[in-house]
Amino acid sequence: MSRIGKLPIAIPAGVKVIYNAPEIKVEGPKGKLARVIGDGVTIDVTGEAVTVTRKDDTIKSRSAHGLTRTLINNMVLGVSKGFETLLEINGVGYRAEVKGNVLNLALGYSHPINFELPAGISVEVEKMTKVKVMGIDKELVGQTAAKIRDFRGPEPYKGKGIKYADETILRKAGKTGKK
Repeated sequence: MSRIGKLPIAIPAGVKVIYNAPEIKVEGPKGKLARVIGDGVTIDVTGEAVTVTRKDDTIKSRSAHGLTRTLINNMVLGVSKGFETLLEINGVGYRAEVKGNVLNLALGYSHPINFELPAGISVEVEKMTKVKVMGIDKELVGQTAAKIRDFRGPEPYKGKGIKYADETILRKAGKTGKK
């Protein structure tokens, strides 16, 4: 039995979970999410909790058990609290600003980078060097933060570039002159 999959998912106040055979919908104060669930599991929605059980003991069902429970839990957390990822920009002249639905980045290239934000994602910029990516879909928040980081990943010599706030950059020693 999956240790993660057998745990019930508590439904907080103000969140509504609706399950119709292949699709589950979660509505809350921050928005609505929907996802199609695979065949190997069964979902039971009671008044206060959601439980995920597997139909049989096949490899497909066992592998989908914990995953399905985690995906539903992330949906419930997203519509009630939301998710955020913090990015830091390091480097002389490197900066970011938000104009409407577009994130403008100056990262040392010969041109500015204009990144259009996907639907459901909002961005806040503090002091032009701290970017906070927020949304209700955990997968989309992480994917958007990774795309922003890929414009100029941190380099190992001076640490210039975009990095996650909790990321540690392993620094390399520079060249040493031999005489």
